[in-house]
Amino acid sequence: MSFSVGILGTGRAVPDQVLTNADLEKRVDTTDEWITSRTGIRERRIAPNDMAASDLGALAGRRALESANLSAEDIDLIIVATITGDMPFPATACIIQDKIGAKNAAAFDLSAGCSGFVYALDVAKNMVLGGSKRVLVIGVDLLSRVTDYSDRATCVLFGDGAGAAIVGAVADGYGIIATDIGADGAGAEFLKLPAGGSRRPVTDRTIENREHYLCMAGNEVFKFAVRIMGDSTHRVLAKARLTSEDIRWFIPHQANIRIIKSAATRLGISDDRLFINVERYGNTSAASIPLALDEIVESRTLNDGDYLLVVGFGAGLTWGAAIIRWGGIIG
Repeated sequence: MSFSVGILGTGRAVPDQVLTNADLEKRVDTTDEWITSRTGIRERRIAPNDMAASDLGALAGRRALESANLSAEDIDLIIVATITGDMPFPATACIIQDKIGAKNAAAFDLSAGCSGFVYALDVAKNMVLGGSKRVLVIGVDLLSRVTDYSDRATCVLFGDGAGAAIVGAVADGYGIIATDIGADGAGAEFLKLPAGGSRRPVTDRTIENREHYLCMAGNEVFKFAVRIMGDSTHRVLAKARLTSEDIRWFIPHQANIRIIKSAATRLGISDDRLFINVERYGNTSAASIPLALDEIVESRTLNDGDYLLVVGFGAGLTWGAAIIRWGGIIG
């Protein structure tokens, strides 16, 4: 029997603590008006000190399993997209495997920054086509752990969160119709965590120089983001033989409202088909797209056969887009 590969269930998890723009006004030289007008962000979630990426990722994963009416033992692969894993090794996916009891699953992490979930979705699709039954894909990041809260340019942008999806066989003609992923390593310097790896291991000097915090060339990333979200979207639409008018929901990476609106305008996406939640969560990196996807699923505004287009960009510099035809669950 022929089949396609699609999404069987989704889930999300965010910390309880809310960090508002008013809170940030007390910490750095900024204002609610400045943050909102330039980013669209009003608040973001911050994980408590005793919470790690595996904790939030496991919770999102369990909720995705519940959504798909599956048990952890039904999963044979876990892919975790993250740049803020529990530790450099072992993979956070392995820790999550143990936390949720997915004893039959292989597990690995994938690092593609904010594009990570789309990359992982593409890998999961091909793993199912290659013989895997059900893949748990989790996008999780705790960017508060690498944010410099003395830097007014970046500290207003980032938050913590997790989103998950179960990928498996769906009816032919449904599921992940087309993908487009890519990278431009020449832009690696524009968005990075300078120290802590083999190039610049931890020393007193790297700590003193605050090199263990995220650094971003905002103008360069902005220009790249607007261009690449449009380009990648056009390519994935062409692969799927669809137009932007066929898309029910356009789900961009939630980084900045100006980037989202600029890309949507270039693509001719109307506001009623554009999903935005950046005002409540800020930029949650690899969690951004699956978190938004689960909110759409929960809102029950999706019908069988609707087309979704997800697109993101991130450190690397990387990008990824995918078109999903919703529904087609078998059995």
